[in-house]
Amino acid sequence: MAPLNTFRNRVGKFLQKSDDVVLTEDYVEIDSASTKKRSQILVRTFRLENFDSLKEILSAVREGFTISIVNMQPMKDRDSIGLKRLIDKLKKTVEANNGDIAAFGDHWLIVTPGIARVYRGPQAEPEPDEPSTQTQTPQSY
Repeated sequence: MAPLNTFRNRVGKFLQKSDDVVLTEDYVEIDSASTKKRSQILVRTFRLENFDSLKEILSAVREGFTISIVNMQPMKDRDSIGLKRLIDKLKKTVEANNGDIAAFGDHWLIVTPGIARVYRGPQAEPEPDEPSTQTQTPQSY
């Protein structure tokens, strides 16, 4: 028990200032309130205007608690090739974080963290002789 007491004395000096850790002879007790994760989901809008505005969206994706609704109209009007590169970068980050990304309408993207998915409706194939109708369902990117 001597090595345990020595360890407790050394570690105890650092932990004496913290009220959420209690040292006992057999184990360390950690207060559950200090280990709670952020549990609220935030829905936030973004404007994709340039490469700098993408950084804020990417950090929200990496954080994992923000559902982002992205207006890509400003970038689409200016630079469609640059927009494709931004969407590719965003898509890679979303996939790396197990999230989901979909377009709806002509100017909007929805980007979700790994805890949410975008509903895309039933994935039924149209009849070969029946013309397909265009609806406002989200498109995968």
